[in-house]
Amino acid sequence: MVESSNTKVDLTTNATWFRSLSTYGKVMVGDKAFEFYNDRNISDYVQIPWPEVTYVVADVYFHGRYIPRFEIRTRANGKFIFTTRNNKKTLRAIRKYVPANRMRQALGLWQKIKRRIMHK
Repeated sequence: MVESSNTKVDLTTNATWFRSLSTYGKVMVGDKAFEFYNDRNISDYVQIPWPEVTYVVADVYFHGRYIPRFEIRTRANGKFIFTTRNNKKTLRAIRKYVPANRMRQALGLWQKIKRRIMHK
C-alpha cells in the first residue's frame, strides 16, 4: 500500500489522468503534494511535491465558465494532464500552495495559429 506524503488533505475528488490511456482514480490536494491514486491498481500512482511544480496550466473556455482539464508541469519529470469532477474547485485548492505567478491560462486556438504564422 502506498503511503500519502500529505499530513493535511484539503481536497479529495474523482479524477482522470491523461497519459497514453486514460487512468481513473482519486486526486488528493494536501499541504505537501498533489497526489493521484488509481482506483484499480494501487501501485499506479503519482505524487508531485509542491516544490517540484513549475507551472499549473489550465485550459479555460467561455471566460472561465468551463475548464475541461489542467496540466501540472514539473522541474524534472515533465508534465501531467488531469481532469477532475470540479476543476475550478481543484485549482482553487492548488492555488493555496502554488504562487499566482506560476498559475497560467493555456493559449487559445487563435493565439496558437498566430504564433505559428509569426514564427515561420
